[in-house]
Amino acid sequence: AGLFCALSLASSGFKPIVLERGQPVEARGKSIGALIHRRSIDPESNFSFGEGGAGTWSDGKLTTRIGRNSEPVRFVLETLVNYGAPKRILVEGAPHLGTDNLVRLLRNMREDLKLKGGEIHFGCRASKFGIKDGIVTSVQAEYSCEGLQVNSMKNLSFNQLDAVVLATGHSARDVYQELYASGVKLEAKGFAVGFRIEHPQRIINEIQYGKEYGMDDKAAHSGNLPVPSYRLATNEAFDGESNRGAYSFCMCPGGQIVPSSTEEGELCINGMSFSNRDSLWANSACVVTVSPDDPILDEYRLMHGQLAGLEFQRDMERKAWTLGGGNFTVPVQRLTDFVAGRVSSSVPSSSYRLGVKSAACHDIYPKRLYNALVNAITQHFEKQMPGFLTHEALIHGVETRTSSPLRVVRDPTSLEAIGVHNLYPAGEGAGFAGGIVSAAVDGLSVAEVVKAKFLGEGKSSSQRATVSVGFDY
Repeated sequence: AGLFCALSLASSGFKPIVLERGQPVEARGKSIGALIHRRSIDPESNFSFGEGGAGTWSDGKLTTRIGRNSEPVRFVLETLVNYGAPKRILVEGAPHLGTDNLVRLLRNMREDLKLKGGEIHFGCRASKFGIKDGIVTSVQAEYSCEGLQVNSMKNLSFNQLDAVVLATGHSARDVYQELYASGVKLEAKGFAVGFRIEHPQRIINEIQYGKEYGMDDKAAHSGNLPVPSYRLATNEAFDGESNRGAYSFCMCPGGQIVPSSTEEGELCINGMSFSNRDSLWANSACVVTVSPDDPILDEYRLMHGQLAGLEFQRDMERKAWTLGGGNFTVPVQRLTDFVAGRVSSSVPSSSYRLGVKSAACHDIYPKRLYNALVNAITQHFEKQMPGFLTHEALIHGVETRTSSPLRVVRDPTSLEAIGVHNLYPAGEGAGFAGGIVSAAVDGLSVAEVVKAKFLGEGKSSSQRATVSVGFDY
């Protein structure tokens, strides 16, 4: 959202200032390497934070529910092609980019933004918003100089800003807490939590294409068919008292499971694929819904108010960390053992590279959520996709950050945060998108209202350049 918004504004003569808490993709890759090989996490540069956000190290799905052929979506896809994406994404029914393509695209977009006059400050985390008389005019930031340790920070101040676009990802929990403390109106929204389920890709091949495609451990298969994926959903996952929604999410055929934690002591995971989707495994989140007024959040609401969902996510991640034994080792359980409520005596191999440990994953979530997951898997997903429930499938804990549990409330016309002029929440972290394409479209929508507010009729490009727009993403 932030990058597309900044590019749109820069193309209209603005001089946007982008604050990115993480590192550019080149340096971010080194931070991820340190996590994978040395278990050393940089809380500002990892699988969740850095140029392109969590979507960079993902499957790079470009599917969306906001209209595959709508004008804004087509514009986003065409823009990606202009920056180097393969042209096939314009015609495929389920287009995806893969991490390798996303890294190249982001480099190209960054260089173009700078050529258009925009600034990008990497390693620059927004820490406080200057709000006076209901107007945001400044952003305080902590800047980590290149070559310094993460805890070696210096403070910066961006003052006399005409507009601030808030386009953080949904893992930027410190930003939510700062907004809450500053009196910015937040509202709880629904989210979903669960696990990531991994099958050998050959099993998914056989289920989707036939027995002849599942004869060996090769990720792909002969012929020209794409590496198969799946999508499962039900609104009737019974939790013992009522029905919940349950669904697969961010399915990564030929992919791998990666740690998406942003600090030690909290363990969450995600899935990713490269463009050729050629690993031996297929993985997908398997999650159940949690509503804003959900009874399982009652105790969290008493202690944390609107931040209840955020603290619930954290609590589940701490439980997973403890079950795995720490050090980013992931607790796992055979799918058949998970539904039976017993610890696995042995576990199959996993694509997760930091190690797995057999554990009681069925004890992580409140009983009602566990019941709903078991009901969804046994009574719905297995019927929709016979063979899904198998002892060769492995549950990995936990998948908690499918979406933000909070929304920064904004005016539907001006798109400004309610009660704070010139603050524009945008994208997934603000609660207005769910994926690469919808986030980009929302960023473009914010850019349009900023242009309408500050350009007016007859303003020259030099006058536009005097408008200072700050971004945090």
